[in-house]
Amino acid sequence: MLKRLVASGSLMVAMIAAPAVAQTWTPGSEIVGQSVQVTTNGVVNTVYFDQGGYARIVSPGGRTVNASWAVNDGQLCLNSGGGAECWPYTQAFQAGQVVTLTSSCNATSTWSANSVNPPPRVENMGERG
Repeated sequence: MLKRLVASGSLMVAMIAAPAVAQTWTPGSEIVGQSVQVTTNGVVNTVYFDQGGYARIVSPGGRTVNASWAVNDGQLCLNSGGGAECWPYTQAFQAGQVVTLTSSCNATSTWSANSVNPPPRVENMGERG
C-alpha cells in the first residue's frame, strides 16, 4: 500500500530543516544570581552567588557572611576575607542534584543548587548563515 501511495503522489514527506542548536557551558553561568545549599559536618549553609563575583553565605540561624566567588582553573572558590576555599568545578550544577565535593582545605561537603540558569542557546546558522 505504501508503494501505491508514493507512486500516486498521495504521500507527501516534508523535511523542515531546523537550525542546529549548540549549548556551551561557561563555568559559573548557571549559578550566578542563584543559591546553593552547602552541607558540611551536618550544618547547612545557603550560598548566594550574586552578580559581579559577590557572594553571601547565610547560616541556618540567619547570620550572613559577605564573600566573593570566582572560577579559576576548574575550581569554584569562595573568599570570605579570612582566606579562600576552593572546590573542584568541572561541570554545571543541576537544580536539586546533590554533588559531593572535597575542598582545598580537605573538607568534604554536599552541594545542591536550589535553581540554575538555563544554558545559553547558540544557533548554528550553517554554511550559508
